[in-house]
Amino acid sequence: MIQRASRKHVVIIGAGPGGLSSAMLLTRAGIEVTVLERQPRIGGRTGTFVGQAPGDGEFRFDIGPTFFLYPRVLEEIFEACGRNLRDEVDLRRLDPQYHLVFEAGGEVRATGDVQRMKAQIASLCPGDAQAFERYLAENRKKFEAFRPILQRPFNSWLDVLDPKLARSLPLVRPWSSVDSDLKRYFSDPRVRLSFSFQSKYLGMSPFQCPSLFTILSFLEYEYGVYHPIGGCGALSAAMARVAEQQGAEIRLNEPVTRVMFEGDRAVGVKTELGEYPADAVLVNADFAHAMKNLVPNRLRRRWRDEKIDRKKFSCSTFMMYLGIEGRFDDLAHHTIFLAKDYEKNLHEIEKSHTLSDNPSFYVQNACVTDPTLAPAGMSTLYVLAPVTHEHPNVDWSNQVSHFRKRVMSQLEKIGLHGLEKRVRYEKILTPASWQSEMAIHKGATFNLAHSFDQMLHLRPRNRFEDVRGMYLVGGGTHPGSGLPVIFESSKITSGLILEDLGVGTCVTDRHVMPSPCQTPVAKAVL
Repeated sequence: MIQRASRKHVVIIGAGPGGLSSAMLLTRAGIEVTVLERQPRIGGRTGTFVGQAPGDGEFRFDIGPTFFLYPRVLEEIFEACGRNLRDEVDLRRLDPQYHLVFEAGGEVRATGDVQRMKAQIASLCPGDAQAFERYLAENRKKFEAFRPILQRPFNSWLDVLDPKLARSLPLVRPWSSVDSDLKRYFSDPRVRLSFSFQSKYLGMSPFQCPSLFTILSFLEYEYGVYHPIGGCGALSAAMARVAEQQGAEIRLNEPVTRVMFEGDRAVGVKTELGEYPADAVLVNADFAHAMKNLVPNRLRRRWRDEKIDRKKFSCSTFMMYLGIEGRFDDLAHHTIFLAKDYEKNLHEIEKSHTLSDNPSFYVQNACVTDPTLAPAGMSTLYVLAPVTHEHPNVDWSNQVSHFRKRVMSQLEKIGLHGLEKRVRYEKILTPASWQSEMAIHKGATFNLAHSFDQMLHLRPRNRFEDVRGMYLVGGGTHPGSGLPVIFESSKITSGLILEDLGVGTCVTDRHVMPSPCQTPVAKAVL
């Protein structure tokens, strides 16, 4: 029998953004929290790594997310802990937000300034410019209608019968894809791509992604695109700092080898260094990988290995992290190159599972905003090309150098000529690397796909339905992936844990917030 301390104890597997924000909320409520992280750094995919170039110094890179959207959710979590996010992290709103380059012709320097954005749209299609404000107005209503649904748990199919969800359906238009919904506003396919490429934040095609997610681009224009000084890893560092100051213990380089059970209840975890009894186990690791490696198949009724294998997973990414001699002051902070046959790109990624001859790509030139990331007079370039997740059609052990050469050639299309000679540091990640180094199932960097048959109660639930005492947080559970949504999952899951442990929660129609609920800070947030 596992011996437990009198004070309630939660073990969190993984120090990603969901685990760290949950540690903040749980420790604020008086819970003892231990976070166990397999990597030597915090943050998971929202972490920072340092590349050392001999003789040139250090280059700092975000591993995954480079956009920070909709700060409100994380601001609320910090406020609940008596902190101000903007005191902890220096957030810079970007304008323009990013530079879109269309191989088919034309460009857009996206901005939250309505009149300037209308002019940008008009440069592609004058007739589409006037629809921009209608797009904003209608998506504002859609977001406000659906936001409460993203802020509450879906514990069973009965929760789908909520009248609020039924009232939101006409606005959400579940029968449409993102692209088809945007046709109601914009006739030019390049304009539609300007408002739909964000589906890739979820690892999906805008031609398949549910129309709900037109709210992604809306959030950018309504609330801004931010760069945290130091990179998005600075967010993880701030969360870890606050959680530790509140009493959380974060242990790095300590992978969990198995979850301990009494019957069908999780009662702790085991690592090579020892055992950690717990009143609740919160999994912030990649869902599919964690289930297959930490929870015996016999204990999983709904999410057995066979079912996981049938699920749809997101695309992956081919990554190049480059430390470069010199600067690129004429290159935008974010540049997205959209190949002429973008739809063919997507088919190759999602259907045929082959590598594109003419891939679309994204480049972050963060030093134009944040010179702290590279030695003086140098730059970091973060290059991402969407590719299929791990599939037998692509053998990365034979394809890395070939595809790298292809991507380097593509970079010339945005003016990055002679780049090869200026590289002083380089790291590459492929889908195989994401799987082996980061323990991501199939290297699917955006987790389970966000199709309607894998959302709400059909997604793995925050209070994990197959194992008592186990909870989930992060992109693999409800509401889904992307930093703002992961932070919502943290609030939902933390509230459920506190409720089940009898610590008490404050639940409002805005969000779940842990006790104590009568503090001035909590009253202000709620």
